Amino acid sequence: MKIFVGNLPHSTTDDQLRELFLQFGTPDSVKVITDRDTGQSKGFGFVEFVNAEHAKAAMSLNGKEFGGRALTVNEARPKRQ
Repeated sequence: MKIFVGNLPHSTTDDQLRELFLQFGTPDSVKVITDRDTGQSKGFGFVEFVNAEHAKAAMSLNGKEFGGRALTVNEARPKRQ
């Protein structure tokens, strides 16, 4: 199950995001999305868990503060064409 994580501080790294979600189980993949040209974080990312129960538990971070910002955490939706 893939989770969208929004409103991340622009300084957040993949490792910091992984660390945040380790309390719910080991994520399969973690990716902070960056601008192709500048390499600067776009302020959101994705965390993927094989175990759906771990992913559902991780969604409890929605609204929690991380780096001075309230996170948006929900199930990722497919990209619209």
